[in-house]
Amino acid sequence: MPASTSTRVAGLLTALVVPAGLFTPVAAAAPGGGDPVDAVNTFIGTKDDGNTFPGASAPFGMTQVSPISSHYAGYRYDDTAIRGFGHFFLSGAGCWEQGGLVSSLPTTGAVGPGAAFDTTKPETFDHKKYASPYTHEGEVGKPGYYKVRLTGYGGVDAETTATTRTGVERYTFAKSGDANVFVNVGQANDKEPVTASQIRVIGDRTVEGMVESQAFCGGKPYKTWFTTTFDKPFKSSGTWSPTGGAPGSKESAGGEGLRGAWLTFGGGQVTATTAISHVDAFGAKLNLASEKSRSFDAVRDGAQRAWRKELSSVDIKGGAKDDRTVFYTSLYHALLQPLTGNDSDGRYRGFDDKIHRALGWTYYEFFSLWDTYRTQNQLLALLRPARAKDVAKSVLAIHDQGGWLPRWAYANQETNTMTGDPVTPFLVDLWRFGALSGQEFKAYQALLQNSREIPPASSPFQGRSGNVTYQKDGFVQYDKDFPKKGQDTDPNHGASATLEYALADCSLSIMAAGLGKKDDAKALADKGRSYRTLWDSSVSDRGFTGFYRPKVTGGDWFSPADKPYTPQSPDGFHEGTSWQYQWLTQQDVPGLVDRMGGKENVGKRLDDFFAYGDLVKDPAKTVREEWVVGPYNYYNQFRYNPNNEPDLHSPWMYTLTGQPWKTSAVVRAAHTLFTNAPNGVTGNDDLGTMSAWYVFSALGLYPAVPGTGQFVLNAPRFEKSVLHLENGRDITIKADGADPSKLQYVQGLGSGSQRAYVGLEQLTRGTTLDFKLTDDAAKATWATGLEGAPKSPCAG
Repeated sequence: MPASTSTRVAGLLTALVVPAGLFTPVAAAAPGGGDPVDAVNTFIGTKDDGNTFPGASAPFGMTQVSPISSHYAGYRYDDTAIRGFGHFFLSGAGCWEQGGLVSSLPTTGAVGPGAAFDTTKPETFDHKKYASPYTHEGEVGKPGYYKVRLTGYGGVDAETTATTRTGVERYTFAKSGDANVFVNVGQANDKEPVTASQIRVIGDRTVEGMVESQAFCGGKPYKTWFTTTFDKPFKSSGTWSPTGGAPGSKESAGGEGLRGAWLTFGGGQVTATTAISHVDAFGAKLNLASEKSRSFDAVRDGAQRAWRKELSSVDIKGGAKDDRTVFYTSLYHALLQPLTGNDSDGRYRGFDDKIHRALGWTYYEFFSLWDTYRTQNQLLALLRPARAKDVAKSVLAIHDQGGWLPRWAYANQETNTMTGDPVTPFLVDLWRFGALSGQEFKAYQALLQNSREIPPASSPFQGRSGNVTYQKDGFVQYDKDFPKKGQDTDPNHGASATLEYALADCSLSIMAAGLGKKDDAKALADKGRSYRTLWDSSVSDRGFTGFYRPKVTGGDWFSPADKPYTPQSPDGFHEGTSWQYQWLTQQDVPGLVDRMGGKENVGKRLDDFFAYGDLVKDPAKTVREEWVVGPYNYYNQFRYNPNNEPDLHSPWMYTLTGQPWKTSAVVRAAHTLFTNAPNGVTGNDDLGTMSAWYVFSALGLYPAVPGTGQFVLNAPRFEKSVLHLENGRDITIKADGADPSKLQYVQGLGSGSQRAYVGLEQLTRGTTLDFKLTDDAAKATWATGLEGAPKSPCAG
């Protein structure tokens, strides 16, 4: 979850009060079927820093239209006023600078000297001041459509919808007489700095301009151009600047500060359509023209048809109505990004700040790789391989134009947010899924460069900044003062970076072997075991001996100046501790088992990590009292962190070490954190990462080991799920008697297989997985033998 710890302290526990037992009571069970668009609730995740947005977007759209309140991600469910409707949002990201650009708000009242909106007072045009109260009554949040009743200004119904490159708002004024639309370019989401802006009034139906804002996680300023057109002419207009309003003015331009335009209509109903571009003003105009003139209702219906097609890629049967809502909302969130980056003519702004053109394919941007490489990437590659191929091509274009592979690519710049080497497992999995067809060797060379080298000092990319000691000594040194080019750098979190590098190198060794690079494959597999350099067998905690421990330059163990080292400390680990990161060695399970003293000891350590004894007695209580503890900042406890990425795969470590029934129990318990409520996302959703985790785990298969194409199995949540693949074949998952309200285990597969995993090749050919479930853990002996778990790709 890419953000500084200071942005994360949210009272999550107090907001997630759930009665004892596995689930909050819900309505009577509803059968499968029905429109998946109706099942989605876009308000899920709009509270407690889930950081999703409730407004409208097309699948993978460039433009989103959503309300802005006082939260840095845009909208917080508990806020009481809406400042405007912005036209760019990320879903679930963690840093402060998160868009909300080109905000519009319907108002009523005269604008002029001494009027209701007094143009002689600059503060009149501060969106915090002119924001409108609103009501949740009648508020609608569905894919491609949002509606809310603004209770200020005599009452206004505000509706939004979207196409891939435009956002559309319809404002219906209850109050008779003149009405205004304020278009604010000088302000955006809370804590999103706008460093320059411009707006021009063109004729009597259009405004256009530019916003320069700061990129995510302390990145550099970048520009967004826009064009907004209205379905009826405005009677009068004016602009404002930091010195106040100017009736009749056609332009306001300059640096930071209040800036915008008001447009006065004859009341009734007004529809506005906004197109944006990261290329230039012409791109925004072209994007607007390419969508052609359509009514609000026609655009909304088109957006919902697009979402129906996307969401219908998975059919589920079973569970209660809320289960269906949580599942399809998770799938929805996972299919919002990455975002379309090229204009309708194919032009996009590359990482060399030059204009390039994507012809016959879509250039995507906004890659939260430290998060998405674990879940969302594989879900997209499985369900939408054509898009995944364009995603892979986009990442390689970043390398071609910027000189290096990205880590957290925001618009056309690298923010150097988070640590490790996420782009390697990300691209290797895309190779495994076939998305690099025709580009395999080009991608491999870029990945090998990234694995073994460091970008030059002049490059804006930081890459593997810990490679000097890693390549020489097998570890990244822990150095809190190591210089950085962005928010993060690997030596600042040397221990976790070492583990991430090793996992990445192992995945790359799989690709190397597949491409016939035998010597590289062996060398990279050896590097995949570099995690061993940080295993300190002298460290004990909670009755267990041996933990990963940071090393400093020269190879000495890190020790705090004023106290003994403890694996519950954050020293050397990024958004976690040694307790969470001890499981990030799924590429070499035998090696981990050996260091932990055998499978029996591994099982005991996992049991303590998940509080398993308490979990089987009261899953929901255990999850909220022993996993998620107090003001949550990723460093304050030693157990499973279901709110963050480093240990998302850890429930399946039970299966990889011979106890698959416990994986099913832990997953069912974790599902209690996903609810049909504004606080129903666990932690930041991180561009669909947490939602994709839920989708996979609810289906009963999870990509636990990068690069292998193997999915580790667990008890499905639903009686039947069917994944409709783009190649026309289906993956059918059956689990008769599946009951999400209690713990269940896998007793066997209908095929008779004793393997707790399935390969990508079997899935993409079309297959049926017929699970036999049991409520009795004693009967869940399936897949506990030597062949039950997949082999570790870098054991040795």
